[in-house]
Amino acid sequence: MTPNPFLGVVFHWLGGLASGSFYVPYKGVRKWSWETYWLVGGFFSWIICPWTIASLLTHDLMGVLGHQSAGTLWWTYFFGALWGFGGLTFGLTMRYLGMSLGMGVALGYCAAFGTLLPPLFKSLVPSVPVPETLGQIASTLPGQITLAGVGVCLAGIAVAAYAGLTKEREMPAEEKRKTIAEFNFSKGVIVATFSGIMSACFAFGLTAGNPIGRASLAAGTDVIWTGLPKLVVVLLGGFTTNFVWCAILNIRNRTGYQYLASHVRPEHAALAVQGEAQGAGEAALAVPFIRNYLFSALAGTTWYFQFFFYTMGETQMGKFSFASWTLHMASIIIFSTMWGWILHEWKGSSRKAHLLIAGGIGTLILSTIVIGFGTYLKVAGASR
Repeated sequence: MTPNPFLGVVFHWLGGLASGSFYVPYKGVRKWSWETYWLVGGFFSWIICPWTIASLLTHDLMGVLGHQSAGTLWWTYFFGALWGFGGLTFGLTMRYLGMSLGMGVALGYCAAFGTLLPPLFKSLVPSVPVPETLGQIASTLPGQITLAGVGVCLAGIAVAAYAGLTKEREMPAEEKRKTIAEFNFSKGVIVATFSGIMSACFAFGLTAGNPIGRASLAAGTDVIWTGLPKLVVVLLGGFTTNFVWCAILNIRNRTGYQYLASHVRPEHAALAVQGEAQGAGEAALAVPFIRNYLFSALAGTTWYFQFFFYTMGETQMGKFSFASWTLHMASIIIFSTMWGWILHEWKGSSRKAHLLIAGGIGTLILSTIVIGFGTYLKVAGASR
């Protein structure tokens, strides 16, 4: 199948919509700790959805995975586990900075490291399974245009992050905590920096898993679905990290009972009734058990679909698939900022902050067009 980069951009935008939206259902969870709803959602994100959808849409999933070398499976899993640390702290970033500012800072690091390091490593270590080195990419006009698009994207991310910082400086602490209950800028930036760098390992995991995609294609899977089997392995690594940490928090905070309890325990009662009407009594301690599972499952499933569409988009980007990561990051920021507006995270900020975030989003949209055009030129030139 001939790559179609503009279709690839559309798929990456759909993935960005899923990623930029996944945290919204978690806001409907009540009287559960963060570690509880994060792990419940994670089962859907990292185990249930990857295995189910890959089994339905690809051929001989178990046979494809079973015939991989130990090295391929290990490095794909290992980078997924490293990404898991980024995924963990990404959730904390949302708690401390909110959706718009948190994603802007974290994804700025993630976009830079995840996009440029694989081809850079190819330049230094020829055995790295990336189609072209950074030098080879930069030696052609399509490559130069694509790299320029990456630069435009990083500039847009920087503007978006600066807009969030401007908002943070302008808004009174009381106003910020109305929309972001645990707002803490300094702690949030530290967590977001770590999260963004570690999250870039996901791109490395997908690259390490390329032999799995090729084996799936050889087994008869349509090329557009060949990225799904490697997602199973990468996300298993991410699940491992998240499961261990959430289990530790469940034990430390004594919140493990929440998975099966219909009422809040006395030691957590004070926190549970915050914001409830006085005299609510027993009703304030009741846990919306089914609701919490449904919202967590919806959040987790939505999260998975970001990479469902990502792998589809990657198959359409040809030799410039390295730019897929940048497109993904840009689209996430666009849609997460949209949710930030809807959820009034920008309420009370100045005209300057609004103009900055609008300029950042516009720059990100422009970057997706530039990258798509560069990839199109590459594919068109190769087909002649």
